[in-house]
This record gives sequence, C-alpha cells and structure tokens, in this order.
Amino acid sequence: MVLRQLLELFGAPKTGAREAAPRLKRDHQPERIYAIGDVHGCLDLLQRLEAKIVADAEGMPGDKLIVMLGDLVDRGPASAQVIDHMLARPPAGFERVCLLGNHESMMLAFFRDPRRGAIWLENGGRETLLSYGLPSDTLLRGVAPRVLDNLIRSHVPPEHIEFLEHLPVLLETPEAIFVHAGLRPGVKPAAQADDDLIWFRDNYESDYAEFGRPVVHGHMPRTEPLLSPYRIAIDTGAYANGRLTAVRIEPAAAPVLFSVTNEISVRHTPP
Repeated sequence: MVLRQLLELFGAPKTGAREAAPRLKRDHQPERIYAIGDVHGCLDLLQRLEAKIVADAEGMPGDKLIVMLGDLVDRGPASAQVIDHMLARPPAGFERVCLLGNHESMMLAFFRDPRRGAIWLENGGRETLLSYGLPSDTLLRGVAPRVLDNLIRSHVPPEHIEFLEHLPVLLETPEAIFVHAGLRPGVKPAAQADDDLIWFRDNYESDYAEFGRPVVHGHMPRTEPLLSPYRIAIDTGAYANGRLTAVRIEPAAAPVLFSVTNEISVRHTPP
C-alpha cells in the first residue's frame, strides 16, 4: 500500500507545538452572515451554494459576510481549486472570512514537518495532493522523502500555504460564535484551546446554552443539519453524502438553512 510506504518513509506522527491561531471579534453585527459547513474539496457544491446565497441576498441592504467554517480541503476531488476560490474575490457585496479546521491544521503540519505530519496522508491528504496535479501513486512509489517533499512543494503554490498559515480559529459577533469544531462546555470562548476549537467532539451532548448566543460549527458530519437555539451544526458530509449546507444569521430573525446536493437544491425555513 503506497500510503503505508510513505508513512514508513516519513516516520510516525508526533505532536508538536505551534503558534496560536488568530481569533476574530467584531463588535458590530453584520446585517447578514452566511456560514458554510465543511466543503472538503467539493468545489462544485460550494459554487452552487454560493450562487444560492447571492440570490438570497440580492437587493438586501447592509453588510454581508460569508464565513467558511473550516475543512475546505481533503477527501473530495478539488481541494487545490477550493483554495484558489478562497483566494479570489468573494461575491460582489460580500466579505469572506475563512476559519481553520482540523484538516487545514493537518495539512500545515505535514508541510512543516512531513515526519510529524504524515498521518494527514491517510486522512484525505492523498486526494488533496492529487488535486494539485502530483503524479499518481504508481509514480510516487519508492520516492525518497526529500524527493517527495521537493515534488510536493513544486506543485503547491506558496500563496496557498500562506493562506492556511493565517487562518483564524474563531469568529465572535454580538449575536453568534463561529468555529470549526464547537466549544468545550464549562470554558469561556476566550479561554478555549486552539486544539479544542478545531478537534473537539462531544457527540452533541451539550446544548451550548451556557454561551448565551448560537454557536455555529461543522466538524461532526450529520445527515441533517442541527438547528437549535444555541447550537447550529452544519457539516452535512459534502464529500460523502453529496450535501453542503449553509445557515443565514441576521439580527432579530430566525436562522435559515440552505443546502445543495449533487442532485437538487433545497432551502429550509424553520417553522
């Protein structure tokens, strides 16, 4: 198995220290925020969902923000192209913020030190490297670590790595908190560890009421999105289920869910 051979070449992963990721806080609540769940390299779904968002916001005054909740990359077929899309301008009239997910973190760990980060290859990294045009597994078979490292870096644009390195891990607004994985109960948002914000899983045991405003996150894929007063979970398994979901957050209005699938587009309005 080629991935196993690469892991043997690079060595077993180890935990290493890294700089704290940026955290964003806005005192002003945008008129409309559209948060998008885990894309995982599914560019076609992302483009279709963005088109629905643009249509929904057409003619609406005020500032509009798109928040990507992390895990842009891995597992799906077009991770490199998704990052290209993020580096391009957002739709007219919108600002865009991209948050760090655990898959971006694993990708960065691999580029910083392949020996410590090689586990990424078994968690969607292979598909991401192929999306950058690297040779097939057959051509990579038996390649020495240094040669493989040079090959990867010759295919991955430096601006992609720079983009990943500067992703914030949290966005707070007066009416919502946006994060990739969720929040650890009993810990104030400002005191949450970076690793918890991108890795934490609680199987939806907490309702997040303690945080006093909705926490919008992805990370734990669901067949249906979760829409509750204080917890909104919108990872609907784009790469596995063919469904990508977004939620609209605006002052004095109930959240509205949007989804696109590989077959049809649907819009959910809560009762």
